[in-house]
Order: sequence, then C-alpha cells, then structure tokens
Amino acid sequence: MTESTPTPLTGKALLQKVKELSHLPRREKARRCGYYTVGKNNQTRVNLADFFEALLEAKGTTLDAEGAKDGRGREPTYRVSVHKNGQIVIGSTYTEKMGLKPGDEFEIKLGYKHIHLIQIDSDRNGFVDEDEE
Repeated sequence: MTESTPTPLTGKALLQKVKELSHLPRREKARRCGYYTVGKNNQTRVNLADFFEALLEAKGTTLDAEGAKDGRGREPTYRVSVHKNGQIVIGSTYTEKMGLKPGDEFEIKLGYKHIHLIQIDSDRNGFVDEDEE
C-alpha cells in the first residue's frame, strides 16, 4: 500500500485558509490545509513542521538559508555541548560564516557562565603596544 499525499496550500491561499480556520487547533488547521499523509490502515499523519515552514514562507520568512548546512549535512543550531574529553567544538559552518581561516587566533576570556572568543589581529598579534598610543 502506498501513502497518498494531498497538495498542500501555500502562499496567500494558505494564509487565507489559516485565517478562516482560526477557531480550530493547529493540527486540524494543518490537516485542512493539506499538510498530512494517509498511510497504512488509512492512518492520517499531520505534518506540523512542513505546515509551520510553509506559513513562515507565506509571510516572507524562510528557515532554509543558503549554505546553512556544513559538509556533513547538519544544519547549524548555534548550540554546542562539552564532549567527554572536555572539549567544545565549533563547526566549520560558523567559522566560514565569520570568514575565518586556518591559523586565525583568538584570546579566550572567561566570565561567569560564559566564554568570549576575541579574534587576535594578525597584523599586530592582538596586542596594543602602550608606547605607540
């Protein structure tokens, strides 16, 4: 048995339909706008993620920025966690976005529950000579 997929509403038609259905729960709105599939045993599955993404797009906002994925196909989340070895890794997506190159150096400043990375100016090694001021 194959799943059947309706043609979901997009753009102005989607916004108008959502406005008409404002009294309904979000799952029902998504279903009535075509964001569902019917699978085995006629079970209906509502796809809220696609529904919300289409709503954002209809309002002029998109979640899929160009080049948002790094080389392994993962999207940047702007969150990292400490690894078992105590290291924190910042992915290439972020460093590319900042235009960083291998060898660029940073000063680390620790604060209360935060870390600041301050890029060291490669021309002056990041330090201002007090005699020059």
